[in-house]
Amino acid sequence: MNEPEFLKRITVNPEIFGGKPVIRGCRLAVEHVLGMLAAGDTLEDVLRAYPWLEREDIQACLIYARRIAANERIEPLFIEVSS
Repeated sequence: MNEPEFLKRITVNPEIFGGKPVIRGCRLAVEHVLGMLAAGDTLEDVLRAYPWLEREDIQACLIYARRIAANERIEPLFIEVSS
């Protein structure tokens, strides 16, 4: 499966969680899955917590996060100058 196919699993609907990205139109936000993984939960932990979830859904979340991070630019508020 290529990235565009994975990303079809991530949907946005203004009526679900205020338009946040969710998995396949369900009430499980991408950020929640990423938060579980960041907190140390394993892929298997996430799948156990949400039996309807598929491995490809989690991979889609990771691809989505990578794409967001790839476009992020942080501008410093100030530039430190050595004296």
